[in-house]
Amino acid sequence: MRARHRIRSVANWVNLSTPLGLALARATGCRLEPGRHYLHYALEYGKALPNARAFTVGSVLFFRPPISDPPLHLRLLEHEESHAGQYAWCLGLPFLPLYFATAGASLLLCGDPAALNPFERRAGLEAGGYGPRSPGGLLARLAKPTASRTRKDTP
Repeated sequence: MRARHRIRSVANWVNLSTPLGLALARATGCRLEPGRHYLHYALEYGKALPNARAFTVGSVLFFRPPISDPPLHLRLLEHEESHAGQYAWCLGLPFLPLYFATAGASLLLCGDPAALNPFERRAGLEAGGYGPRSPGGLLARLAKPTASRTRKDTP
């Protein structure tokens, strides 16, 4: 298990995603701490984007203000740790356009950037704080007939 975490860490340094994550953490004034399994924790991320409790860049896990529920925090930590592995196996920075393309497709199809995103699904939707969503994306709204389109004109 330790070897797998070390390989992930080395891969994310070599593919430049961890240096990018550390630069982002420093640029946004995060407090950096060493984390478990060769990860880095960027704490107290306060910027508006992304609008999430946590997100990951390489082996750097960004967290907003602390979560008061420890079991919830552990599940979120495991979810974000999965994303660190995804950076390693997607060869680093190419993960970003792949992630955003799948998030955009999910948003279009069901109104939620995570529900159909394979990266979020693989990391665990519930652990990441995502709930079940019903279809309601742009495409679903366009396909849904409106009252004006379905109303029959009467003489």
